[in-house]
Amino acid sequence: MDFPNAPGPSPVWNAEARFGRRSPADRVSALSGLSPFVPRAALLAALVAGAWAAPLAAQDADTLQLSLPAAVSMAQAGEEVTLAESRVDLASAQLGQARAAGLPQLRLNGGYTHVYENARAQAVGSIFNQPNTYTANLNLAVPLFQGGRVVQGLRAASRLRGAAEADLANTRTDVSLQTLQAYLSALLADQLVAIQENNLTLAEERLRQVEQFERAGRASRYDVLRARVERTNLEPLVIQARADRDLALLELRRLTNVPEGRPIRLVTRVDAATVRTLVDRFGARAAGSDSVVLDSLPAVRAARLRVEAQRAATRVARAGYLPSLSLSVGSGYQAFPSSAAPPISLGRLDRVSCPAGSAADRICTQQNGGWFSDRSLGLTVSWPLFDGLRTRSDVQLATAQARIASDVAEQTLEQARVEAARARAELRRTQALFDASRQNVAEAEEAFRIATVRFSRGLGTQLDVSDAQVALLTARTNEARATHELYLAGAALARALGEQIPFPAGAAPAPSPTEADARATRP
Repeated sequence: MDFPNAPGPSPVWNAEARFGRRSPADRVSALSGLSPFVPRAALLAALVAGAWAAPLAAQDADTLQLSLPAAVSMAQAGEEVTLAESRVDLASAQLGQARAAGLPQLRLNGGYTHVYENARAQAVGSIFNQPNTYTANLNLAVPLFQGGRVVQGLRAASRLRGAAEADLANTRTDVSLQTLQAYLSALLADQLVAIQENNLTLAEERLRQVEQFERAGRASRYDVLRARVERTNLEPLVIQARADRDLALLELRRLTNVPEGRPIRLVTRVDAATVRTLVDRFGARAAGSDSVVLDSLPAVRAARLRVEAQRAATRVARAGYLPSLSLSVGSGYQAFPSSAAPPISLGRLDRVSCPAGSAADRICTQQNGGWFSDRSLGLTVSWPLFDGLRTRSDVQLATAQARIASDVAEQTLEQARVEAARARAELRRTQALFDASRQNVAEAEEAFRIATVRFSRGLGTQLDVSDAQVALLTARTNEARATHELYLAGAALARALGEQIPFPAGAAPAPSPTEADARATRP
């Protein structure tokens, strides 16, 4: 059924069906003659919008939706953490070396020797002339007593590996805190940009209002100039806020290893409710429990493990005064063929004719060049009676290193106490600023609204509106800074007390970057 009043097909759609896909210039020339009701400007705008739609869609698809947990996970794969993991692998390898020093050693040895001239054969007789010698031995060496060197060396290596693992945990915590600071700094910088841009928008609206008042005879030229100057003075603040945001994002890119050209969109937000939950969680902890908590901190634990390792190293050095006892067992075969070809049979003695003039009861034999068994058992005792005072110097060196490690451990514990106390004081300070800033913003918004209404009705001056706007800008900026500083203070207290750094509510379930994202973020 036909509807006479129904609108016909779109001219643009008809052009697509009639002319197919052409270049933008051909489309403009073709569509210009279709209908006088289709302006050229509208057609050009439609074609430009279509040309930009695909790149913008591709850019949105390439934008990295970066949450705070994902940023921390990406930073954990950086150079700082991998370096600490390599140190753990190094300590594990050293532990294996120390363990190998106390285990039996089993070796299979083989060799071939050809003697061109034998002095013993020349001096005594040809019976000692064996020009070719093949050996194949299996040797077992068992250290029975090393003066405690093996046990203490194994203990020192084990403590060093524990210290390396504690350093790894501490490094991961530091990287998480640094990433949190960078992420929150980028959020704060973005929020400050929005505040400055909103402040500039308010100044532009007030300028337009003053210009209208001037045309109506309610404002003077001075009022217009003053409004323009105030509006112009706000532009550098907006530019500076945008530059600070770019620098904050650059630091976040460095920590998360995101390439320079890939756009980033921060999806985690920090609100007042999240900050209040954070304060309630860490502000209620009793200060008396810090002494127990600080002893289990990774940095303190690593320092104390190094003290134990140095003390074990001192006992290793003292073992140089004691004797060592080892047992060796050898089992193998030797062959003395007359030719250089390796023998393939077992050795035996064959009876041969004795030389002329030998005794009648003499039995003469000759080996067939095969393999003869060769077994031995040895017990070795070694006691260094004088080594040039080397053992004494080793003991003095190890003792001094143990004292240094002990002092470093005490300094680490004291520093941990100071950091915990500083974190608590910073949390109390930021909490007070946070509470004051929230009340201040509400009052500043109300004052700005009243000043704006009074000015629009001719009851107030432009100076009153400017002062109220500056006060509102300051209040909003202080609120944003107080919110982020309070979150950082809570995270710093969590790190100082050895607890996991918390994420905002709703950020923890955020998925980590995919493998494609991980490959794309590698430089």
